[in-house]
Amino acid sequence: MGRPSAKKRSVAIKSSGGDDESARGRLLSAATRLFCKDGINATGIDAIIHEAGTAKTTLYKLFGSKTNLVHVVLETEGKQWREWFIAALESGGGDAQTKLTRIFPALKDWFGQERFYGCPFINAVGEHDKDQKQFRAIAMRHKKVVLAHIEKLASEMGAAEPQMLAHQLALLMDGAIVAAMVSRNPGVADMAGLAADSLFAPSKLRKPKRTGAATAQLVAV
Repeated sequence: MGRPSAKKRSVAIKSSGGDDESARGRLLSAATRLFCKDGINATGIDAIIHEAGTAKTTLYKLFGSKTNLVHVVLETEGKQWREWFIAALESGGGDAQTKLTRIFPALKDWFGQERFYGCPFINAVGEHDKDQKQFRAIAMRHKKVVLAHIEKLASEMGAAEPQMLAHQLALLMDGAIVAAMVSRNPGVADMAGLAADSLFAPSKLRKPKRTGAATAQLVAV
């Protein structure tokens, strides 16, 4: 058939790039849904490519391996979730405490969604060997960004120990996420919200007593 002209080659390259981008999006969407719904270990490559409508060679071309695909899914999901969560707190303005009180109503909205399957990071760490560091490292990077924003608001609110309050709220968040996943009841966010409300006033009055190294090492996961 002969080689295409420079103009045609350019069109072909753009088309190929567009096809790859489309396939990448479909694979990410399929993998995200299946990993979250069925679990990472229970989801095979064949199920992902079947749902995405791509070839197995396309998946390996774009991601290299299932492990790499898992990493991209977690990083992508984390970024999107953080953007949504921070926007939910900041939406409508108000003072720092008002923004912090939006945490659990926002989570309740998330819990009520049809495709809520819990936190992908908690799930990923939970279903793998606890000595594996790769998923825990990704989860911790995600949590640190969330904690940093909550801590910033806690500081602006006037908390005597902003870091401590941020960890307390994050622990309530994680507990609510797991409880909602197990019970399928979005209302658990209301209970967590009541517990969170009880922390705000005391956090401004005095510094809580330290309990040694364990407190310093506390990180909500």
